[in-house]
Amino acid sequence: MALTTEPSTTPPGAPASTGAATSELVHRPGRWIDNWNPEDTSQWNLVGRAIAKRNLGWSIFAEFLGFIVWQLWSVVVVSLPAVGFNFDTGQTFWLISMPALVGATLRIPYTFMVPRFGGRNWTIVSAGLLLIPAIGLGLAVANPETPFGVMLLVAAFAGFGGGNFASSMANITFFFPQREKGWALGLNAAGGNLGASVAQFVVPIAITIGAAATLNLSLAGWLWIPLIIAAMVGAYFFMDNLSSAKADIAGSLAAVREPHMWILAVLYIGTFGSFIGFASVFPKLIADQFPDFSTIQVGSAGVGLAFLGALVGSLARPFGGKLADRFGGALITVVTFGVMALGATLVLLTLPAANFWLFLGCFLLLFVASGVGNGSTYRMIPTVFAARAGTANAHENAADVGTQRKAAAALGIISAVGAYGGFAIPQVLSAAKTGTGSYDAAFIGFIVAYVVFAAITAFFYLRRSSSVAGQRI
Repeated sequence: MALTTEPSTTPPGAPASTGAATSELVHRPGRWIDNWNPEDTSQWNLVGRAIAKRNLGWSIFAEFLGFIVWQLWSVVVVSLPAVGFNFDTGQTFWLISMPALVGATLRIPYTFMVPRFGGRNWTIVSAGLLLIPAIGLGLAVANPETPFGVMLLVAAFAGFGGGNFASSMANITFFFPQREKGWALGLNAAGGNLGASVAQFVVPIAITIGAAATLNLSLAGWLWIPLIIAAMVGAYFFMDNLSSAKADIAGSLAAVREPHMWILAVLYIGTFGSFIGFASVFPKLIADQFPDFSTIQVGSAGVGLAFLGALVGSLARPFGGKLADRFGGALITVVTFGVMALGATLVLLTLPAANFWLFLGCFLLLFVASGVGNGSTYRMIPTVFAARAGTANAHENAADVGTQRKAAAALGIISAVGAYGGFAIPQVLSAAKTGTGSYDAAFIGFIVAYVVFAAITAFFYLRRSSSVAGQRI
């Protein structure tokens, strides 16, 4: 097999020339590659694996920065009063939740950008879009007279970072063979999720650099600009576009018509929505419940430890997938929702004690459970679609190509719907705080919701008379 570099007259995105050998890669201007076939063992072992890993590395870096930008406002809002802003509780929670609302909405169109423009090209564009919220934040927080409407608009632009997840995952799935997709997508997702933790760890430290009477809050935005530019340059020089990457509109429409897609989307709101929602509000909750312990200016640990929630949740996600591989995703998801209900109950019970370390420990249990649930719920999706198609032992065997495409489309849609939990949780907490003066009512609602989610999972996927009875979902 030869690796050729001759230019081609085939337009970008067009199918490879029929005259080329199946296993022969053709490189064209603009870093387009024709004849990509990762299932071709010879091509994969000789050149494909190295190309795929190179693209994966830069994809992870760009998505990682996307999650950082997506979560910047979660920690910035805690410091707004210290630099002269006087927003009420409702306005503060809108600044926290607006990036999640926009990011979740963008995930659906972002999924189709890779087939339209090419993975490398769209990574350059999507990374470049992160400059808008980063620069906007740096400018907006520098002036305490900035109107709330402008601040909310800048926070909305941070949603670009949430959309990056969908296009990044869609791009990487084209590069790897079926037998290695799980590993590659797991690394891509985990690398992105860790960005939330890094933002909450680095920003409280960075904004104290050179600070005298007030914090250098603008650094929360300016800090990431060199890295964003590096991601754009890296994508330009080292990533590739695949002419074989095609949008599956038919698969998307078929997935939308499948009732179980919407059931799984609801469950994913409970798992991933809880993870990203609680990650967004955790610094704010710490600041509200333990104001003396969380003041950044005196260097105490409270808000500085908020990153632990997103960290343990991100690291727990792969273990949820592994447990689902062994015991079935539905069983693990039911257990997960049970543990999440327990964690929320413990948080509710410990609030009156005003013990920070007890509060932190209970919340970390909630984060770990949500991370495990992310992995187990995501693992259920292809199994449910295979079982609905009549595949024997759907937990172990893939269905026909049409069903696989439908399941792949469902993964993208479900990830978008689940992300709306990042908007809902801050809004529920805001309503409870504004209406009652405490967060108790919100946590009671979360406990009830997790019990309902567990019941839904058991009813549809563990009940003996269900439509997928006899399958280890």
